[in-house]
Amino acid sequence: MGDPVKKISFAWITAQPASSCQRVWLHSLMSAFAIRAQHGAVCGLFAARQRVAPTGSRIDAAQMDTHDVDVTVIGAGIAGSSAAAALAADRRIALIEAEEVAGYHSTGRSAALWVQNYGPPDVRMLSALSRPFFEHPPRGLAEAPLTTRRLVVFLARPDQQAELAALHAEGSGLRTIPLTDVKTMVPALRDGYAVAAAAEDDAFDIDVAALHQGFLRQLRARGGRLALRNRVGRIERRNGRWDVETSTGAIFRSPVVVNAAGAWGDEVASIAGIATLGLSPCRRTATIIDPAPYNVAHWPMLISVAHDWYARPEARTRLMVSPADQTPMYAHDVQPDELDIAVGIDRMQQALDISVQRVERSWAGLRTFTPDGSLAIGWDGASEGFFWCVGQGGYGIQTSPAAAQLVADMVTGRDPGGAAGMIGTVDPRRFHPSPPSSVPRA
Repeated sequence: MGDPVKKISFAWITAQPASSCQRVWLHSLMSAFAIRAQHGAVCGLFAARQRVAPTGSRIDAAQMDTHDVDVTVIGAGIAGSSAAAALAADRRIALIEAEEVAGYHSTGRSAALWVQNYGPPDVRMLSALSRPFFEHPPRGLAEAPLTTRRLVVFLARPDQQAELAALHAEGSGLRTIPLTDVKTMVPALRDGYAVAAAAEDDAFDIDVAALHQGFLRQLRARGGRLALRNRVGRIERRNGRWDVETSTGAIFRSPVVVNAAGAWGDEVASIAGIATLGLSPCRRTATIIDPAPYNVAHWPMLISVAHDWYARPEARTRLMVSPADQTPMYAHDVQPDELDIAVGIDRMQQALDISVQRVERSWAGLRTFTPDGSLAIGWDGASEGFFWCVGQGGYGIQTSPAAAQLVADMVTGRDPGGAAGMIGTVDPRRFHPSPPSSVPRA
């Protein structure tokens, strides 16, 4: 009979929009993929892609000693890799990562969409500033377009009209869309579920794996170093420089450390003897189902205006469903909870007449928030040369280009341009008001 997990993984991968060359090496790694499948097929796919297509100048354990650089970036997810790539334009950069693949925990489990009307004001500003990058990425960043247009439709039940009114009042680029038009696009929509809807026409899907690998490729092209399997064990400041010692025995020495460790951001700060921000990692669950007999390839993304469920096409013939859960928990290799899977499917079925015979795949990732929900990008208030880039929540992918540029501009002392107006909003010192420390320039 064979391993059913492996059979599902093979079927799913062969359905993906990948080149013949990509399929060859994906198939050659199916054994490893099956092991990763417990974390969700999407996570496994990204991990497999990155395992066979490594980028960045890697540092082997046998060669490790002390590495002098201008900036050490901790965490090779989307926040760290994009910031490292931006900094590497004119600085010597080391990007260190605890796991064997970059982006294993959150970035590798994200199925991202660029949506303007999503998140607090600082997120919306960075999203808007990031849009030109997605539409016209730097030459060589990716071999194919990073985006695919996707209409987003917000659905409002009878008890959610206040939320819809708030969305229109606070949002931009939204239009009222007749429910008859939504029904034409999504024939599975149940009559009577929604009383009104709004549409955002300018949203698009983001190829997360291609974007992440593009940043790592850019880092390598600019002479940066990527050190995988390097878990931080000691962080100390001596003689105006930080020593970051890892599990391999290597020491990365630099005047500036950028903490982009995501859910582990507070842990990294604690290792350095720095006051934490009170970050809250939260679980987000997603499930893949077969929506037959419906052809969902061109369906819009459907989002409850109360943000308590959403569904979007996946791999042309499948539907990804989430209860939009945000369950606080500690930083770890998070797994999906069966109750969250059931809740997501139930909420989707209240809106869509789709019979779910089985769950094909499910996975979970961590979305990490600051206490006030806005990002934390800036210098620590008490420790010289320690820079925070955390609290991306569920917005890290769509804000990554502009957030990375903001990090690079602030670390190097350049004018942050259009992002200047939000620096006070994202300043991590808002959580620990104190006299500002001296700010070194890398």
